[in-house]
Amino acid sequence: MSGPMPADRLRNLNAVSRTLLIPLSIRASESQRPDALVRDPAAVELARRLDADFASVQRPEGDRVSFLLRMREFDRQARVFLAMHPDGVLVDLGCGLDTRFERVDNGQAEWYGVDLPEVIALREDLLDETPRSHFTAGSVLDFSWMDVLSSQAGKSGRPILFLAEAVLVYLAEAEVKRLVQAIAGRFPGAELVCDVYAPVVVRLHPVPPDMPKPRWGLKDDRDVEAWAPGIRLISQWYYFDEPEPRLGAFRLMRYVPFIARAVRVVHYRLGDAAG
Repeated sequence: MSGPMPADRLRNLNAVSRTLLIPLSIRASESQRPDALVRDPAAVELARRLDADFASVQRPEGDRVSFLLRMREFDRQARVFLAMHPDGVLVDLGCGLDTRFERVDNGQAEWYGVDLPEVIALREDLLDETPRSHFTAGSVLDFSWMDVLSSQAGKSGRPILFLAEAVLVYLAEAEVKRLVQAIAGRFPGAELVCDVYAPVVVRLHPVPPDMPKPRWGLKDDRDVEAWAPGIRLISQWYYFDEPEPRLGAFRLMRYVPFIARAVRVVHYRLGDAAG
């Protein structure tokens, strides 16, 4: 990576895709704090190269910390998966300009990033594919990306972990169900980690003007188990389980059970591996 990226490269992004600047800005600025919750040197370099108005996408401290805790949990889940399956496959749905592969790579894993064509085009300008990291253009709801994954990684029989961070909550329930069923059908035995909201959060949570509105809410995480044979809930993670000091007064929410469980990260196994 070298040299600045002209700002006009961002003009091809629609309003939803342009939100990729928000997590990039948070990761880059956080990495330079002495008390950083996560460190992402690649994000710092990307932010330097991408000549963008990051001031326009700043978030309040509470939102920033919540994002960082969620990202850290997704990274942790990826590392745990790779500890069990060192040559496993990670698939980031809606990858944006995330640099998870650089953060969690163990030297053996293979990574696929899936996002809209205009996002992948920008990603290709800024980051290089490698023999173990691949960019795949397409909507997560256009299952042609599964053909690519199946032809390149699916035939190897290696375990696959799908990561859907801040993606599924912005789809309609029917779309989420169709996507999960398709993954379970094409890649039996794969695992899925995603963040979910309680329905009341979807209805009432304030949405910044530059962000899409959440559409999918899940009352009971085990409801997904009924979507296809063999789906099993493995674990749930909640933001307030650990009293992170930088959450400030929000730490008190851990004592209000309904609020403490309203937003979480869930982990599923999608059936049993074929054969």
